[in-house]
Amino acid sequence: MGRQEPIVIDGGYGEGGGQILRTSLSLAIITGKSLKLVNIRGGRKKPGLRPQHLTAVRACASICGATLDGARLDATKLTFAPGTIVPGSYEFHIGTAGAATLVLQTILPPLSMANSESNLLISGGTHVPWSPPYHHVAQVLIPTLNQLGFRCETHLNRWGWYPKGGGVIQARVKPHSPFGSFNLDQPFDLRRISGISASSGLPEHIRVRQKNQLEVRLHKAGIQGEIELMDVHARNPGTLVFLLVQGKDSLAGFSSLGARGKRAELVADEAADDFFHFLESRAALDRHLSDQLLIYLASAPGKQQFTTSKVTQHLLTSAWVIEKFLPVKFEIKGGLGEFGTVVKRDV
Repeated sequence: MGRQEPIVIDGGYGEGGGQILRTSLSLAIITGKSLKLVNIRGGRKKPGLRPQHLTAVRACASICGATLDGARLDATKLTFAPGTIVPGSYEFHIGTAGAATLVLQTILPPLSMANSESNLLISGGTHVPWSPPYHHVAQVLIPTLNQLGFRCETHLNRWGWYPKGGGVIQARVKPHSPFGSFNLDQPFDLRRISGISASSGLPEHIRVRQKNQLEVRLHKAGIQGEIELMDVHARNPGTLVFLLVQGKDSLAGFSSLGARGKRAELVADEAADDFFHFLESRAALDRHLSDQLLIYLASAPGKQQFTTSKVTQHLLTSAWVIEKFLPVKFEIKGGLGEFGTVVKRDV
């Protein structure tokens, strides 16, 4: 038999960002199929591999002994020929404020398929723009995955803001257990809200104002929330608000980051606005959890279904990539930016 041709993925498709790279790498390892990526991050102002993407590539190569060509900064082409998944203890250091959560997101699916547990240490940005903050991963994604038979525990050793990073995440990944049907298409049934207002290297009044504004917004809507103040250590100043929203059957999370010149009240308002939009949508899952779940749902046999508060380009692009590797089909009903229903079927 001849050598199998690699799957060719255009990194400029759809949203044209790093998610195409990460999902493709994860699936290449899971399926054992060779991958050729072209036009990497072609939809971004500065295309090619940035430090966090390069770390994800090397992390993926490390956990399966892959053969690589093109793994260097700013590269727009990459070939990746995976070997067998090797569970173990690994450390990955981005060296910048690149998102450590996105590196974890890349290697978590394949390591979950291994026959024994792995222990990870990943350093970089833990609460930085354009990526899920650690608290969404730890308090929304991971508990949801645990319900689906994917076992992972995480711990935040140190916070890392933009621009210096230096945050550290520990993770313990156990072999997954098969799960059955995932069906979350009923409106979110709100049970409890908690959250944090955190800051590093800034006056206390900033995190207090963030907390107060969150409580004002919730109170006006007749909702009681428990918001904790946190003064955390990091290499440079930063602020965050995060709301954890617990429903009868699912979890959701909403966050906002501070920035120089950005009022504390605006930081709180951004997270509150996202939360209220989610409630008004009557969806079961928030938009960030929705696209992160696709790769896990694709690994389970049969029909899987959920509703999302917003159909994003991220979601559509992830579905497109998964269908290139696996015999599944995603039916996504709803316009871009609107409430949607996602159904996964085997083909």
